[in-house]
Amino acid sequence: MTRHAETKHLPYTADQMYSLVADVASYPKFLPWTAAARVRSITEQADHTEMLADLVVSFKVFRETFGSRVLLWPERKQIDTSYLDGPFKHLESRWTFKDVDGGCEVSFDVDFEFKNRLLQGAAGMFFNEAMQRIVGAFETRAGNLYPKL
Repeated sequence: MTRHAETKHLPYTADQMYSLVADVASYPKFLPWTAAARVRSITEQADHTEMLADLVVSFKVFRETFGSRVLLWPERKQIDTSYLDGPFKHLESRWTFKDVDGGCEVSFDVDFEFKNRLLQGAAGMFFNEAMQRIVGAFETRAGNLYPKL
């Protein structure tokens, strides 16, 4: 499996960053390699929301759709994603958001494995750089949407 973990201190509130990451339908507007997003369903639970969503990822000749279960925990300021269907054998991620002096601490942890060994090998070559670009895209988006604290 391939894994990446990153924590950043950003000059925005935990609520703002949580809302930005929870807005899966907007990902194609700012996330690299994300060609499309579709929310299949949203189900409200007592303490969280469950969203089923599809992302279309496109990179050069590679274009794949994968489905995810996204659990939104507003009180915890946490977003958990697990894989449903598509080109992966396994995919899980977790975002956490915590208010701190001067902004918030954003933590992102992801691990995955492609079904296709060739894709898995290719992903391993650029994975950390790609994950940093993705986290950076959320940071840039926050800067476009929210005033700094």
